[in-house]
Amino acid sequence: MEFKTDIEIAQSCQMKNIHEIAATAGVPERYLETYGNYKAKVDYSLLNDDPTPDGKLILVTAISPTPAGEGKTTTSVGLADGLRKIGKNAILALREPSLGPVFGIKGGAAGGGYAQVVPMEDINLHFTGDFHAIGAANNLLAAMLDNHIQQGNALGIDTKKITWKRCVDMNDRQLRNVVDGLGGRMQGVPREDGFDITVASEVMAVFCMSSSISDLKQRLSSIIVAYTYDDKPVTAGDLKAAGAMTALLKDALKPNLVQTLEGTPAFIHGGPFANIAHGCNSIMATRMAMKLGDYCVTEAGFGADLGAEKFLDIKCRKAGLVPSAVVVVATVRALKHHGGVAKADLNNENLAALEKGLPNLLRHVENVTNVYGLPCVVAINRFPADTEAELELIRTKCKELGVNVALSEVWGKGGDGGVELAEEVVRLCENNHASNFRYAYEDELTIEEKLQAIVTKVYHGKDVVLTPNAKKQAQQLTDLGFASMPICMAKTQYSFSDDQTLLGAPEGFTVTVRNLKVSAGAGFIVALTGDIMTMPGLPKVPAAEKIDVDENGRIIGLF
Repeated sequence: MEFKTDIEIAQSCQMKNIHEIAATAGVPERYLETYGNYKAKVDYSLLNDDPTPDGKLILVTAISPTPAGEGKTTTSVGLADGLRKIGKNAILALREPSLGPVFGIKGGAAGGGYAQVVPMEDINLHFTGDFHAIGAANNLLAAMLDNHIQQGNALGIDTKKITWKRCVDMNDRQLRNVVDGLGGRMQGVPREDGFDITVASEVMAVFCMSSSISDLKQRLSSIIVAYTYDDKPVTAGDLKAAGAMTALLKDALKPNLVQTLEGTPAFIHGGPFANIAHGCNSIMATRMAMKLGDYCVTEAGFGADLGAEKFLDIKCRKAGLVPSAVVVVATVRALKHHGGVAKADLNNENLAALEKGLPNLLRHVENVTNVYGLPCVVAINRFPADTEAELELIRTKCKELGVNVALSEVWGKGGDGGVELAEEVVRLCENNHASNFRYAYEDELTIEEKLQAIVTKVYHGKDVVLTPNAKKQAQQLTDLGFASMPICMAKTQYSFSDDQTLLGAPEGFTVTVRNLKVSAGAGFIVALTGDIMTMPGLPKVPAAEKIDVDENGRIIGLF
């Protein structure tokens, strides 16, 4: 069989007109704003106008990621297609890709093989311009902040206590630390500054957490950008910036409608990173998919210790959502990598290494079932080199936890390869009459107690340590009345710990929190651990080197 790349498969697909996809999803024409033939935005007024009860929410998460790959987005797309194959009205809700990883190391984020969302090139590049709007709103606020200081600083902002950064949706380490405002008195106030990647901006988080246009404006107003000389917070509302920022975001806030290769409706909207932000698509897109479908399949970024933890402890808490079932995606190859096998040797059967790596999967599964009280299925994203003995070992170990394993072959077979997984998801939903869902911690705990709960209950570490600076920040945030907010951990995605070299299921480790920062608009406190950065860099060989355009304007080399 001829091998095709993801982009070749996507470009050979005969896409349906977006009006047909909207009809399939049950979106009346009056709510549709088309962007060409294959993309559209859906007006958020649909959420208030449609009296239909919400469908079931299915969360797709994964083991701790490895260079071997897990295929979480691919599985999400294939599951939605699989649910439609067995006659269920399923709709997909995913994050938008950032240009950073598209041109960096990770590649595209539209699925893979025969389980993709299309138009793949548009989704991975400019799409409908949402990220540009978010970056513009972020940078408007930065410009208004510096202009306020330049024009007399009536609010008494201490330029050494500015917390707001400019952003750009590109991996650019050169911009992590800059000095700006140089060139004389009329060119601004010289100060140390820096850039975040757009997906780490609080505007992105606000965008994804907002439930309406008025909620968006209120959240934007609450963003803290700096502190005064006497340590009083200064907000976007104080700078009178929220109205103009909302004007830039009002159209972006409408969820984007596209399709899978098999014509399943898919909302793709918002895209915060899960290692440095909360890692979930917008609440509006999730709600719209639940409103229109009997099953909404959504995903959370990276492993369940990051994306799923934030989905459950932040997004579900703030939006009042309760998942009906959780899918944990793994591959035999990735589990062998956790067991110490080098990438070059992952195609060889190795039951000993697999058994050594399995605790990573089992810990994620136990967190879903024991910490959060949710029904769970393990989806093994099957590769050709996987042996029956390896698959049987995974089944046996998961069975001991009372969790079934479903083979997912969606990469090669599309929806047909997701039928087994779809049937198990439906079984879990139908048997889950009384929800036992609970959070990992309660609102009334202190900041330190919430950090302790995440580290000990979800990561299974021994303790959390706050640096003297973080302790001071925790006290300041408590004094300002922010202690009741949930925690958004900024942590390496490769390990349960804050040390990316500790693979598998490490124990006895401590996690060091070096910085605490309130995202008052988003409604959570960000805790930075390890050497995590809010502006990634490009790898030695960026994916951008392989991307090109032929003489007909057709993009090639994009994953």
